[in-house]
Amino acid sequence: MTTTFEKIQAIIIDQLGKEEEEVLVTTKLKDELEADSLDLFQIMNDIEDEFEDFDVKIETDEGLETVQDLVDYVDNQIKANK
Repeated sequence: MTTTFEKIQAIIIDQLGKEEEEVLVTTKLKDELEADSLDLFQIMNDIEDEFEDFDVKIETDEGLETVQDLVDYVDNQIKANK
């Protein structure tokens, strides 16, 4: 079974052209991966598409600094929508 982290990691790697070892739970999206606003928008759209069965919606990138922040946000949305 693929974890939330693995799915989000794959989206980030695909969107930003990074290597797997560059995208860890502690990795900062803007500072370390150099993701700009457009990159973040696309990553969040792709995450919403990936988790559409769970009705995941990401309204803002506020407070979402690390990969772990994204994973926690998505996991919380999944739990809330069960």
